[in-house]
Amino acid sequence: MASLQTLSKSFPGWVFFCCCCCLPLLLTSSLPLKGASTAHHACRLRKINFQQPYIRNRTYTLAKTVHASDKDTDNRLIGQHLFVNIKENNRCYLMKRAVELIVKDVLLTEVKNQYPYVEEVAQFLASLASELSSCKLSGKKEHIEKNLEQMKNKMEQLGENGKTKAVGELDLLFDYMENACTDAPKKGGNKKKN
Repeated sequence: MASLQTLSKSFPGWVFFCCCCCLPLLLTSSLPLKGASTAHHACRLRKINFQQPYIRNRTYTLAKTVHASDKDTDNRLIGQHLFVNIKENNRCYLMKRAVELIVKDVLLTEVKNQYPYVEEVAQFLASLASELSSCKLSGKKEHIEKNLEQMKNKMEQLGENGKTKAVGELDLLFDYMENACTDAPKKGGNKKKN
C-alpha cells in the first residue's frame, strides 16, 4: 500500500518528465518525415535471396539449356540497353518491372510445360517482385516504360523464339536484378554481352 501512495505522489513528476524529456526525443528521432521518400529502402532485396545455391543452379541450368537452342545471336532482351537513360536509384524498379513482365508473359505461359525448372524459377522471381511491391519510381517513368516496351516489342517480333530467348536469358535477368536491387552487388553480373 505504501508503494502505491509513493507512486501516486510522484505521478505528476513522471508526467512532467515524459512531457519535457521523452516527447522531444521522440519528435526528433530518425523516423522519416511525412512525405519523405522511402523508395530507396523499399527497392532493396536481401543478398541472401541470390545466394541460395539451389535456385541459382536451377535458374542458370534452365537458361543454359534453353540458350543452347537459341540460334539468334543478333538480338538481346536482357542487357545494359535496358538501363539507357535510367538513373541508378530507379534500376531496381526497372528490374522489378522486367521480372514481372517475363514471369507473366513468358514463364507462366505454355513455356512452363516445355522446359524443366520453369515453375520453380517463375515462383522464385515472382516472390522477389512481390518483395519489391512497395518499390516505387522516383521521377518520371517515360524512359523506363520506353525501355520495357522495346524489350516487349522485340520479344513479340521474334514470336516463339522471343520466349525461348527470354528463358535463355534468365541468368542475365537474375544477375541484373541482383546487381540493381542488393546493397552489395555481385561483380560481373553482365557476363553475356551484345
